[in-house]
Amino acid sequence: MIPRTSQPLTFFSPDETNHLGAFFFDTGISAGFPSPAEDFKEQRLSLDKELIKNKEATFFARVSGQSMIGAGLDDNDLLVIDRSLEPENNKIAVCFLDGEFTVKRLKVNKGEVWLQPENPNYAPIKVTEENNFVIWGIVTNVIKKVY
Repeated sequence: MIPRTSQPLTFFSPDETNHLGAFFFDTGISAGFPSPAEDFKEQRLSLDKELIKNKEATFFARVSGQSMIGAGLDDNDLLVIDRSLEPENNKIAVCFLDGEFTVKRLKVNKGEVWLQPENPNYAPIKVTEENNFVIWGIVTNVIKKVY
């Protein structure tokens, strides 16, 4: 097992610089046989409207590490985090634990709180009263680069 050490997350605030949004083709992109080009209807799409439900409570953070790869969160992915959402069992959360930020799946059972990694090389973390612990926000989306 890899010890419980986490690297810091880098946080960003949303910045609405383009109110028009990017071009969006509302027909779906075929992963099988191509569709005729004449079927495409061009519209505008704002990623802010798609990804951010509460602008004042939403932040972005870049993932650092491999503990959540089983949940599809890879090193350098960009997380969309909503601080206004209530933490619930099985949600992926950004937590502040003993002076460090970490992203893990919340497991709440019989009054116990566990931070569950999604990589078998990392051990679950039991949160106790001795820990300095805050659930900072709930991850709502992940933005990936495709190379």
